[in-house]
Amino acid sequence: MLYDDALSSLIGIGVSQMLVLGIETTCDETAAAVVLRNQDGEGEILSNIVLSQIAEHAAYGGVVPEIAARAHAEMVDHVIERAMDEAGIRFDKLDAIAAAAGPGLIGGVIVGLTTGKALALALNRPLVAVNHLEAHALTPRLTDHVAFPYLLLLASGGHTQLVAVRGLGDYVRLGTTIDDAIGEAFDKTAKMLGLGYPGGPAVEAQAMSGDATRFAFPRPMQGRPEPNFSLSGLKTAVRLEAERHAPLAAKDVRDLCASFQAAVVDMVVDRTRVGLRRFRDAAGQPTALVVAGGVAANRAIRRGLQRLGSEVGLRLVMPPVALCTDNGAMIAWAGAERLAAGMTDGLDFSPRARWPLDPNAPGSGKGTGAKAVGLKEARA
Repeated sequence: MLYDDALSSLIGIGVSQMLVLGIETTCDETAAAVVLRNQDGEGEILSNIVLSQIAEHAAYGGVVPEIAARAHAEMVDHVIERAMDEAGIRFDKLDAIAAAAGPGLIGGVIVGLTTGKALALALNRPLVAVNHLEAHALTPRLTDHVAFPYLLLLASGGHTQLVAVRGLGDYVRLGTTIDDAIGEAFDKTAKMLGLGYPGGPAVEAQAMSGDATRFAFPRPMQGRPEPNFSLSGLKTAVRLEAERHAPLAAKDVRDLCASFQAAVVDMVVDRTRVGLRRFRDAAGQPTALVVAGGVAANRAIRRGLQRLGSEVGLRLVMPPVALCTDNGAMIAWAGAERLAAGMTDGLDFSPRARWPLDPNAPGSGKGTGAKAVGLKEARA
């Protein structure tokens, strides 16, 4: 059976459930997972294998694209095999192959998408080319059965956005960062203070025993009517204080981290509150406030958003930490959601370094993203 004929036979036949293999290689995690989606729209993760490259990149203070692409090429087959073994599923039982096709480091994206295409062709199964950002956006529908529409705060090393998720493939970007992403700011602050990589967990660990009131850092954009973010000025303020108190004692580092993190939390809560007001104009009443992306693992940010949710009477949904960072389960689930809606892609689908959720947002450009993922964006 030809590939196109296989698509026609598998899509739109009202199957009671579907099994989808998801492949993720957009940054520095080689990941694969198998997810089951039933006819009622509920999902179950049968396996979720993530192989991190942190050790390979730690010496450089961030992700080196060439090293990442080589590691993906070496390990992706092994990771997929482990995911299939853990799920207890034969390849011929899969209903579709989902692969992250961007945005991300283009070498890694090519590895994962090419592997997905090869499997789809060999198995005569549909290919779903998944937007990595959409996968983050749809994860709460897997973990918490969140109904559309909802407000998404997507915060990671490469992306900081507030998005109205109105439906599958229907996204309105309400706000974004005008300079650095939140995760990038954590990484660079950690590097300034000699805490190593990845920076987010290191800064959070130091902040736990620090004095968050010692340094009066700015709260960028606070009070502005547009729900945008800015981190460059805050990073500069941390650097100036660090230089002023050099050489830094252990207590200085803890207090700098605590004060920096407190400023980020205040900014995130303020910007999200403004985003909620903008949401109602774009999509009506949200069913939930969702936070996703690697930065969503930060407990202080989670607590701040929990307080905001209680204040405005809105449920806060935060996927488990393992599903906030890059993983194959979110790719498989996004693929299953799109497959159920009859959305598949041809084998000629091209990998994308840029791929915005909202192509009509200012600065996005048609079919591109506002910001490419590059070397400085250590976590996507």
